Amino acid sequence: MSKEAIVFPGIGYHKDKPLLYYSIRIAKAAGYSVRSVDLSSISWEKKDLKDPVRMREIFDLAMDLVRSGISISDEDELLFISKSIGTVAAACYAREKGLKAKQIYFSPLIFFGEYADRDGIAFYGDADPLADAGKIRSICDEKGITSYMISGGNHSLETGDTDNDLKNLSVMMKMAEEYICGGI
Repeated sequence: MSKEAIVFPGIGYHKDKPLLYYSIRIAKAAGYSVRSVDLSSISWEKKDLKDPVRMREIFDLAMDLVRSGISISDEDELLFISKSIGTVAAACYAREKGLKAKQIYFSPLIFFGEYADRDGIAFYGDADPLADAGKIRSICDEKGITSYMISGGNHSLETGDTDNDLKNLSVMMKMAEEYICGGI
């Protein structure tokens, strides 16, 4: 059985940005081979992020790229690491394919809850203009997903205070490592 990690980035948040970059390093250290879905061909504007109809269109485009871009064996031990729109795509893909994947959700969008199941960990900020922190917490509680809120965290889970952001990043990566290795 192989250990496969798939990264589902956000549209503007690629795999080389801190949350995904360090999560990938942790996954590799835990013996996972890592692949990433490429969503860079999706065209969007910042105003689209507040338009539910446009977000659904973007999600549909992302799912087309996911479905055509990856194939996974049922025997793989799976880990999905996702950010923003990628959280919805990762949860949806796992449900569509009946996969039992560990899920790490960074800045999930509200409609990830339509697809998410148990066995996940979500990191979100209470100052994220794209997601309601209370609703994210409720979804996580309802679904049995471990959650961690960054006080003052925006959609990149940053607060604007570099020292605080580095501390938060360290806490999130320790929690992600515990989750990946079976501790949470």
